[in-house]
Amino acid sequence: VQLQASGGGLVQVGGSLRLSCAASGSFFNIGTMGWYRQAPGKERELVASISRGGRTNYGDSFYGDSLKGRLTISRDNAKNTVYLQMNTLRPEDTAVYYCHAAVAPTWGELLDAWGQGTLVTVSS
Repeated sequence: VQLQASGGGLVQVGGSLRLSCAASGSFFNIGTMGWYRQAPGKERELVASISRGGRTNYGDSFYGDSLKGRLTISRDNAKNTVYLQMNTLRPEDTAVYYCHAAVAPTWGELLDAWGQGTLVTVSS
């Protein structure tokens, strides 16, 4: 299983980006998918995750942002793809964003899959 993330880049303060992460390869099923980020000098942290059924979970630092519409996670099960819509970006959003998926390669198995990371840089 491979996760291919895309959509990062350089954006000005107040701008928007939509990150995408598509799973490919051979697998039985994909469960929860999510996004983590790692800012310079900081630990990797959960931004948001979404179950196969669409239940969302935002990291403690990001729940308020989700309520304000600044962050929205979604997925397309038919495309095995998870998205992260980020609006009103701030310099502190600068980080490498990693996608994650709980993948069942066969029935009864479960493993963690990670994407390669996509860099988001917010300039002022």
